[in-house]
Amino acid sequence: MRKKTLQNLHDLLTEKAWQYNNPNFIETDPISIPHRFTLQQDIEIAGFFAATLAWGQRATIINKCNELLAMMDNKPHAFMLHHRLNDLKPFTKFKHRTFNATDTLYFIERLSTYYRTHASLEEAFVQNLNLMQPAVADEFPIEQALIQFNKMFFDLPDAPARTQKHVSTPARKSACKRLNMFLRWMVRQDSRGVDFGIWKNISPSQLVCPCDVHVERVARKFKLISRKGMNWQTAIELTTNLRKLNPTDPVLYDFALFGMGVMEE
Repeated sequence: MRKKTLQNLHDLLTEKAWQYNNPNFIETDPISIPHRFTLQQDIEIAGFFAATLAWGQRATIINKCNELLAMMDNKPHAFMLHHRLNDLKPFTKFKHRTFNATDTLYFIERLSTYYRTHASLEEAFVQNLNLMQPAVADEFPIEQALIQFNKMFFDLPDAPARTQKHVSTPARKSACKRLNMFLRWMVRQDSRGVDFGIWKNISPSQLVCPCDVHVERVARKFKLISRKGMNWQTAIELTTNLRKLNPTDPVLYDFALFGMGVMEE
C-alpha cells in the first residue's frame, strides 16, 4: 500500500473510529449489557454472555441478555458463587437461536467453578503468556491465549459436545469474532468510555480485530483483506494491516469498519 494511500486511509478510518467510538451508541449495542454493572466480575460475566449471544438483531440480543441476567437476580458474580440447584430451573427454558438450555447450564457450571478459585476471567487468557509485549510484525500470541481459554472452558468431564461451537478457537480456524470482541471490551481503554479497559495484563496492540459481515465487507472495500472466506488467518490479515495504521491500538478501527458497515451501508 503506497504511503499516501496509507495516510489517507489512516485519516479516514481514524475519523470514523472516533465518530462511532461514542457513548451515544452504547444503548443500542450488546456492550450495553456489561455497562449495567460496576463490579469487575459482573462486567466480565455479563460481557462474556453478551458477546457469546451476539448474533442476530442487536435489539433481540440485548433483550435475551437482559432475560438471562434477570434469572441471576442481576448479580451474576454472586449467582455464580452462591446459587443452589433449585435456582437453575428457570435456565432450563432459556434459548437464543442455537444457544439452548444445555449450553446455558454448562456455561453457568463452568463459570461457577472458575470464579470459586479465580478473581478474574482475565487469568484464563493470560496463563503462561506474556501479552503485554508490544506487537511485533506477524506475531500474535493472543492466538495461543484463545486456544488455551477454549481448552480450559471445556475441561469439565460433563462438557457437552454441542456447546463447544459457542466458544470458538483458532485451533478450528475460526475468526473468533465474539471472543475478540469480548477482549476488545475488556482490554481497550480510552477517554470515550465505551470499552472498559479493566484488564491490564493484555496489551491492546496484541488484540485481533473482531470480524463480522459488516467489518468484512468494508475491510474488503478498502483492500484491508485479500484472502477468500472468513477464518482466523483472514482476521490476522486484517489486523496486520490495521497495525500499519495504528501499531499500538489496531482494533480501534473496529469501530470505524463496523460503524460504516451498519450505519452507512
